[in-house]
Amino acid sequence: MSRRSFGPVVLLGIGSGALTAVASNRPWAAVADDSARSVEGAAALAGSTDAQMPLAAALSLVVLAAWGVLLVTRGWVRVGVAGLGLLASAGVVATVLVGYSQTQDALREAFAGVGADDVATTSTGWFVAAAIGSVGSLVSTAIAVRSVHGWPAMGSRYDAPGTRASAAATATAREDGPSDPAQAASGDLWRSIDEGRDPTV
Repeated sequence: MSRRSFGPVVLLGIGSGALTAVASNRPWAAVADDSARSVEGAAALAGSTDAQMPLAAALSLVVLAAWGVLLVTRGWVRVGVAGLGLLASAGVVATVLVGYSQTQDALREAFAGVGADDVATTSTGWFVAAAIGSVGSLVSTAIAVRSVHGWPAMGSRYDAPGTRASAAATATAREDGPSDPAQAASGDLWRSIDEGRDPTV
């Protein structure tokens, strides 16, 4: 069951993280009526960073990075990375919940600073997209923490070529023993010293 969940969960996690990252860099609040649209600079205010949540964007990038590392690691490192992704996803959800009112309050304050009081605001489609993405990230990382032990891992054939060659050479040397007589004699010499015997006798 866990192996079958690997592909769909990874796709859900990466897609949700990407959606949240993009949506978090867009305004989450907008003017709900036409009363403030005539104010000078209204368009700039409506698209300003006052209506955004940079923390959500940063945390969603952490989630994406966790998925990238999770795909190329094995064992307990993989479990730890999945746990980190779960914490970051929970942080994104919390940021979205706070951002619902905080971005609208910040936008109203920005309009009040240019003389437009009592401006009605509402959430944008980007906020809805960020909310959906954050929930998807939370669900997928929670499944990853629970199921990652049973997921397929990258095999040793993906290791660096030098690492594989060195490991193979070491294994061969241990099985066959040294092929050079001088090397064999040197090994016998050191073994004698280690055992407390005088090799010159």
